[in-house]
Amino acid sequence: MCAYLYTDAPESESTTDVIFSAHNIIAENGTILAESKPFAHKNGDIITEIDVDKLANQRIRANTFDTETEKQARFIDFSLKVTETELTRKIDKAPFVPSDITVRQSRCEQILTMQSHALAKRLAVTRSKCAVIGISGGLDSTLALLATTRAADYIGWERKNIVAVTMPCFGTTKRTRSNAEKLCEALGATFKEVNISDAVELHFKNIGHDKSVLNVTFENAQARERTQVLMDIANDLGGLVVGTGDLSEIALGWSTYNADHMSMYNVNCSVPKTLVRYVVGYFADKEGGEIKAILDDVLNTPVSPELLPPKDGDIAQRTEELVGPYELHDFFLYNMLRLSFTPSKVYRLAKLAFKGIFDEQTIYKWLEVFIKRFFAQQFKRSCSPDGVKIGSVALSPRGDLKMPSDASSAAWLDDLKSALK
Repeated sequence: MCAYLYTDAPESESTTDVIFSAHNIIAENGTILAESKPFAHKNGDIITEIDVDKLANQRIRANTFDTETEKQARFIDFSLKVTETELTRKIDKAPFVPSDITVRQSRCEQILTMQSHALAKRLAVTRSKCAVIGISGGLDSTLALLATTRAADYIGWERKNIVAVTMPCFGTTKRTRSNAEKLCEALGATFKEVNISDAVELHFKNIGHDKSVLNVTFENAQARERTQVLMDIANDLGGLVVGTGDLSEIALGWSTYNADHMSMYNVNCSVPKTLVRYVVGYFADKEGGEIKAILDDVLNTPVSPELLPPKDGDIAQRTEELVGPYELHDFFLYNMLRLSFTPSKVYRLAKLAFKGIFDEQTIYKWLEVFIKRFFAQQFKRSCSPDGVKIGSVALSPRGDLKMPSDASSAAWLDDLKSALK
């Protein structure tokens, strides 16, 4: 029962962790009377009238509205036996993804808009001559490339100013390599291939690592070489390296420190993996034709860092077999970060949400993995690059998650164990 005037900062403001949209609103008694369109180039002023008599009369009629005195609360003691309540409410197993297709499409468009406007601002203030992005043929780098093409269009760049670099090595498959090249060609980006095999083998020789030992050194050396290539190309061309890691990977620490963990600006840092699929799918349906065919194949490609040699030409390393299903991890992430639920409660809700999809042992196993990794990998998030916040869950150390890198997960794991008693 009041008037509400809200004015947002314009797009010219900082994009360190957020993007401003110049979205202005005038409301009266809960009803929006006038608003500007977010991200419009020239919003102008919005003007309307507030009916103060209407508001005053509403307050008189509503005996619950009291601006004069503080009413004392009345306390009534009661006792209730604690029992296991059978929940009848629906538990959303995909909290980041709107179930309504119209709302979901609108959300996907909004995400692409926010990503592209934030990146465009960063490219402008850094006076970058191009955007450099590592393109693997996987989901995350694909979404980053799509957002970058929109950013280029927004600032009036030719799309050839986007330098998409594929860096095949020991684990690269023909499928992902082909999709990366075809997508760049279809979008009009400059495609560049830098085979890093020789450089990585020389590095192995320099540090005394046996190439036949397929351990973490074998994998991470490739990831770090790729990041070095991107950074050096960006320096050479006067460009900016666009990061590709998504929110789910950041939560799990599923990245190589000082490799794909690092970039000059990360457009995907607030988009969870379960939502990445829908944004790419939305772009595919909207564009149609050749681009849709390529993106559909990207969507059907198993998620993998491709750091181990292929088996019979197929991807040997499947991320969800190693760290768990992303649909579970995104459910854990939302309920623990957005709603601050305890692990035991998250476990109970997950059993209901995923009944018939995952058994209780599987849910418990991956929730335990999530908690351990979330705490242990904070040191990566503590020095993460800037990136645009697009939702209510974000992990930026500059505001959203000020968490010590050496925080202990013991209390969380103990609470989870209590759920088994």
